[in-house]
Amino acid sequence: MATYIVNPTEEQEKALEAFLEGLDVFYIMHDDNHEELPPHVIAGIKAGEEDFEAGRTISMEEFKKNFRAVK
Repeated sequence: MATYIVNPTEEQEKALEAFLEGLDVFYIMHDDNHEELPPHVIAGIKAGEEDFEAGRTISMEEFKKNFRAVK
């Protein structure tokens, strides 16, 4: 079984739902526009932005050198 992730417009969404229902395909629709990130994720993003603004950055090459698991 395959999984498809699509981001249709409102018009396309109606057509897609009709298509899936017409073929009797099971689907789950998530309205991501109203979901908020968990507080710990927002805090991590904010901390990263503050690090960037303060100049606490490294190059990708330096990152790869320091963290050998990354290829």
